[in-house]
Amino acid sequence: MADAIVVGSGACGGVAALALAQAGLKVLVLEAGPELSAPRAFGSEPLNSLKRLAALSSGRQTLAAQHPGYWKANPDLYVNEWENPYSTPDGQPFLWTRGRQVGGKSLTWGGITLRLSDSEFAAAERDGHGRSWPIRHADLAPYYERLEALLQIHGRADGLPQLPDPSGAPNPALPLTPAEEHLQRCIRRDLDLPLIPSRGFALRRPSDGPWPRSCSQGGALKAALATGRVQLQSEAVVSHVLVDPRSGRARSVEWIHGRSRQRHCSETPLVVLCASTIESLRLLLHSQEVGGLEEVSGLLGQGLMDHVSASCFFALPEQPAPGATELSGAGSCFIPNTLEQRSFHRGYGLWCGIQRFDPPALLKRSRQAAVGFLIGHGEVLSQPDNRVTLHRERRDTWGLPIAHIDCRWSDNEQRMVRHMQERMQAVVASGGGRIAPLADLFVMPLVEPLVQGSLAMAPGAAPPGYYIHELGGAPMGASETDGVLNPWNQLWRTPNLLVCDGSAWPSAGWQSPTLTSMALSWRACSHAAASLKRGEL
Repeated sequence: MADAIVVGSGACGGVAALALAQAGLKVLVLEAGPELSAPRAFGSEPLNSLKRLAALSSGRQTLAAQHPGYWKANPDLYVNEWENPYSTPDGQPFLWTRGRQVGGKSLTWGGITLRLSDSEFAAAERDGHGRSWPIRHADLAPYYERLEALLQIHGRADGLPQLPDPSGAPNPALPLTPAEEHLQRCIRRDLDLPLIPSRGFALRRPSDGPWPRSCSQGGALKAALATGRVQLQSEAVVSHVLVDPRSGRARSVEWIHGRSRQRHCSETPLVVLCASTIESLRLLLHSQEVGGLEEVSGLLGQGLMDHVSASCFFALPEQPAPGATELSGAGSCFIPNTLEQRSFHRGYGLWCGIQRFDPPALLKRSRQAAVGFLIGHGEVLSQPDNRVTLHRERRDTWGLPIAHIDCRWSDNEQRMVRHMQERMQAVVASGGGRIAPLADLFVMPLVEPLVQGSLAMAPGAAPPGYYIHELGGAPMGASETDGVLNPWNQLWRTPNLLVCDGSAWPSAGWQSPTLTSMALSWRACSHAAASLKRGEL
C-alpha cells in the first residue's frame, strides 16, 4: 500500500509527488491517460497537421480547435471529445480544454510564471467582493523560490508591488526586441505604464533532452521518479474517493483501467487531487454521491472562474530589425496590472510580443513594419451561479457522470474588457502604430480560412474556458463555512484528502495561475507529509 496517492500527473501532480517523496513517503501517481514517449507526445509536421485534419473532419476535437494553441501542438495531446463529453446550458458555451496523458496539460503549457501578490490574495478586503485567501504571498514565497530554481525559469527583479520579483530565477530575463523597447519608452512617457520582460520558460533546445522543464516529465515528476519512491500508473481513470463513515477519513481511491475497463480500489492514508480544476470538482462531487464524502460549506462546485481576455494585432512603423528572437513564456513582455481605480473590480495585465513571429518580408503587407500582439489577462469574479455540477443522466466512455458547466461573464467582466480594448488602443497609439486584423498585416492565403472563424479573432471577449485558466469550485477558506478546504488545502471534515490544483483558488488574480498552483501543491503536501509522520493526519 502506498503512503499517498496523487491523482493527476501534470504540473501540480508532479510537484505533489516530488514533495511527498522528498519527505520519505511512498507515492502512487494515478494518471487517466497513456504514457507517451517524447517523440510521440510532441509529434512532427506534417503528420500533426494531417492528424488535426482527421480529428476535425470527424468531429473529435471541434472544441479544442477553438484555441490557438491547438494549431501548434500535436493534437494527440487533446482529448477525444466523443469519449470525454461534458454539457453546458443551451446558448452558453464553455470551452473546456483537456489533455489526458502523463504530464497532462503541462505538455501544452505556454510557460509564463508570474507570482501572485498580496493585492490578489487580499482583494476581497479591498473591494468587498467574495472571500480573501486565508494565506498571503509570504506563505508561498519559499515554494515559489524552489520552483523557480528547479524549473530554471528566466526573469528579473522589476521592483513592482503588484508583481513580486522571481527571487529564485537562476536565468536572466530574455532581452526585449527593438520594437518592444520603443513601446516601453512610449507608454512610460505618455501613459505612465510599465512594460517588463516576461518571466518563464524559453523555447526548448536540443540540449534540454527529450522533455522540456516546462512539462512535468522534464521537471517535478522527473525529479519525483528519480527518488525511487514514486510509482506511476497510467490509464487509471479515477471514479471517486471512498471515505470511512465512522472516522471521516479518506481510505481508498476507486479507478478504472482506461482500456480493459477493469475496476480497482487502491487503499492509502493520504489522497491528493491534482486532476485539473473541473476534473477534480467532478471527482469530489461524485465522491459525495457514492463515496460518503462530507462537505459542509455548501460551496463545492460554486465560483468557477477563468480569465477573461481580449486581444488585438498591430503594426509599428519603421522599427530597427531585431536579432535572434523567440516567442515563448520568457520570450515576450508584460504590461502588468497598475492598481489604479477603475469602473470595475479587480485588474488585468496585457501580454505583449512584437517582432517575435514575423514571417518573411514577402508575406508582410508593410515590409518595414514591426508586427505585434496584445492579449489581456483579466481577473474574473467568483460568482456562486458559475458552477460545476454532475449531469443527471449522461456518462462518459467509462460510465462516469459527466460535468455540467454553467458559467457566463458578468457585467463586471464586460466593463473590464471594454477598458482592456481602450487601453490597447492607447498603448498602440502611443507607439505610433495601428491596430488591424491579422489578414491586413500578413499575406496568408492558406491560413486565412482557418483564422477567420476563430474565437481568437472575434471582437469582444471569447467564451469562458477559452483561456484555459479554469479556477475555483473548491476554495480555501479560513473556516469550514467560508471554504471547502482549510488553509493547507485539506477538506475540513476529511483532512487526509487534499485538493492541490486550480479548484482550490478563492479568487483568480490576473496572473497566469500554473506557478501559484504548483507552489500551493508543494506547500500543502510538505505539511501533510509532516502531519502524517507525526500521526496527526
